[in-house]
Amino acid sequence: MKAYVFPGQGAQFTGMGKDLYEQSELARSMFAKANDILGFDIQQIMFEGTEEALKQTNVTQPAIFLHSTILAACLGDSFQPDMVAGHSLGEFSALVANKTLSFEDGLRLVAQRAAAMQKACELEPSTMAAILGLEDEVVERVCSEIDGVVVAANYNCPGQLVISGSVAAVEAACAALTEAGAKRALVLQVGGAFHSPLMEPAREELAAAIEATHFATPSCPVYQNVNAQAVTDPGQIKANLVTQLTGAVRWTQIMQNMLADGCSEVIEVGPGKVLQGLFKKVDREIPTASASIAQ
Repeated sequence: MKAYVFPGQGAQFTGMGKDLYEQSELARSMFAKANDILGFDIQQIMFEGTEEALKQTNVTQPAIFLHSTILAACLGDSFQPDMVAGHSLGEFSALVANKTLSFEDGLRLVAQRAAAMQKACELEPSTMAAILGLEDEVVERVCSEIDGVVVAANYNCPGQLVISGSVAAVEAACAALTEAGAKRALVLQVGGAFHSPLMEPAREELAAAIEATHFATPSCPVYQNVNAQAVTDPGQIKANLVTQLTGAVRWTQIMQNMLADGCSEVIEVGPGKVLQGLFKKVDREIPTASASIAQ
């Protein structure tokens, strides 16, 4: 069984998607549609913009979404997923890929998500940190003992967990986790405390937009971030997507569940190879590849 997986924020690079634009009329038409929806020339920023421009949340999230969804569309009949999943932002790409969302609705939601998250980040100084070399339970326990808001946010793979919260609480947690035996506790250069309670204002704003959007019955199950389970019911997919902004990304559990459910090949759709590397941390023998269109 083929699992197609979609990367999230952090996978961007200058020039992303340019090959698709040059090779495919379908890609060119989808980029044009995206420019109309977003109200600015996103392909110009993706192809020629600076790294700094690509790091802006209102650009980064639509750019990664576009790269993944346009690539999946350009694969044509060869794109036949048995299961899909996306890391954080990538879940929106996965939901377009399995036909739960239209391309247009998915892009509108991603743009609204980016704007809502940016506003939430400006309300309170907040950040995230990568914790390496500790069991998840130890990280969870230490975070629960810290004054202030700090929670486990991204379960990326065994021994790699990202925490999220207020600047002071994250720094205190990093010190305590280092003392508890973490190999590294590295504060990340991010705009705010994603996947934490500090994203509640963004969750409330996005919830209305998600509720107003049509979600169809998917062509295959999506393994969602908040529960790591295979979901096919459109109403449940909606509810889980709303919860995603303040809930943890349970990617370790998603990979384990996909493999337990018969996944025999992993194909990453979008920029980078991060998700392939994470799968190898769970099953060294699983075949992985990056999706690409024929020259």
